[in-house]
Amino acid sequence: MKIGIIGAGNIGGNLTRRLTALGHDVAVANSRGPQTLADLVAETGARAVPVEQAADGAEVVIVTVPQKRVPDLPAGVLDRAADGAVVVDTGNYYPQQRDGRIDAIEEGMTESRWVSDQLGVPVVKAFNGIYAAHLLSHGRPPGDPERIALPVAGDDGEAKDVIIALLDELGFDGVDAGSLDDSWRQQPGTPVYGADLPTVGVRDALAQADPQRTAEWSATS
Repeated sequence: MKIGIIGAGNIGGNLTRRLTALGHDVAVANSRGPQTLADLVAETGARAVPVEQAADGAEVVIVTVPQKRVPDLPAGVLDRAADGAVVVDTGNYYPQQRDGRIDAIEEGMTESRWVSDQLGVPVVKAFNGIYAAHLLSHGRPPGDPERIALPVAGDDGEAKDVIIALLDELGFDGVDAGSLDDSWRQQPGTPVYGADLPTVGVRDALAQADPQRTAEWSATS
């Protein structure tokens, strides 16, 4: 599968490592330019490209940049993706820690619905609640009693199925977490966020989530 990754931080870098190891054709980009990704390219065999080219022909595009940087992505950055491409948002809103206040999110819009609006395309929310290092260390084969699950939210069932299948390749179970407007159940501060849980545990955690954003994950002004 041809996969574009926009953002080469902890999540983007480790997804590049895992997906290339599985044989996928990965193009990766960051805000500082392809020349800054030489080490990652040498390690993985991925192709480093400018951000404007990351989605070219990709069947899956993974957007993994800080929430506040999403509006700064080049206009039309996803226009040259393959027809029917699935766009994944891995991001989280950290108002006090990094992003500052985003009014629409503070007023109740889910983080990934806001990202979808900024990008102008539907997105699937996935990979936002797992520690980046665990992408490398926690993958397990099907049936392994230590295999963990990750929630996947979005409005398009077929798109979610693509990402759940990709999770399976990576060694994780995928749990359908509902629509994009349900994705608050996997945002920071919820029981599933940062938890390494099996499938039944993820489902229980999603059900126990409270829609009220906690103080730690809310803007202070």
